[in-house]
Amino acid sequence: MIETQGGGIRKLFNFQRKRFFPMPDYDLSDGKVKVTITGKILDEEFARILIKNPQLSLFDVLVLDKVQKKQQVTDIEFNYLKKMRFIEGRRPSIYLSCKVIEPTNNDELKAEYIANKSFDDTHFKDMILEYLKKFGQTKRNAIDNLIIPKLSAVLTDEQKKKKVGNLLSALRMKGKIKTSAYGTWELS
Repeated sequence: MIETQGGGIRKLFNFQRKRFFPMPDYDLSDGKVKVTITGKILDEEFARILIKNPQLSLFDVLVLDKVQKKQQVTDIEFNYLKKMRFIEGRRPSIYLSCKVIEPTNNDELKAEYIANKSFDDTHFKDMILEYLKKFGQTKRNAIDNLIIPKLSAVLTDEQKKKKVGNLLSALRMKGKIKTSAYGTWELS
């Protein structure tokens, strides 16, 4: 299977890459080496990325394969992927960037990218201000219901609530909104 002369492992990775299959997985536990080779496409989107981005190096493909499989990437790999603009987000919630996805012409993958990317903070702050202008004083739950569904899909529920709290704090510190004694938010 794998040559003992040293070139077989690289050939194996390149063979998997040419067929757009996932990269082999190595398990080095218990003092043994176990290699898992998948002989089929696991993720059609990842295969399309490989097809549309032939300039990717083998290292690029290996690290992107880890992202595809939702495996942990090392600090070096993470910094490399960020530098090359192959991923976006923060650890552990990283996702493939527009640079990698765009050439695929896959609408579902692009929609997933937007769901992961979300909007910038200015957009959400404007939504909060507009809501308060139209409806006046409101409780935090109403603001949560407005903003949370539109936040990045890679954030946990706790992270989404914290994000809304940070948006409200930023608006309060700029003097645009304030809280009342009854725990409601209103324009300043």
